[in-house]
Amino acid sequence: MARLLGVDIPNNKKVPFALTAIYGIGISTGRKIVKTAKVDPEKRISELTEQELAAIREVAIKLTTEGDLRREIAMNIKRLIEIGSYRGLRHRRGLPVRGQRTKTNGRTRKGPRKTVANKKVETKN
Repeated sequence: MARLLGVDIPNNKKVPFALTAIYGIGISTGRKIVKTAKVDPEKRISELTEQELAAIREVAIKLTTEGDLRREIAMNIKRLIEIGSYRGLRHRRGLPVRGQRTKTNGRTRKGPRKTVANKKVETKN
């Protein structure tokens, strides 16, 4: 297994897709890294030479990834909470931040349903 930026990269995948194992690198960024490093995107990680890995490493090290990116995102969220913005309040309450409806959906942020006892709906006659 190759190691880039402190992450084990899967050997059996093609280079742009294998780079997505690094937090902060998606497929499009992976393709840009491969293009900038002048490496064949059809090669698999196990087929790369040390020079090609070094070229990829040089390009990838310039990006904000892994711990630095996680820290930066956490600091941005903390700042929103501290200034009391609407987005910060949504983060604090654990609700969706980007305007999604919460009456019927939002279970990813809200967690499993909590049934409220004795809440019977009365029908009008």
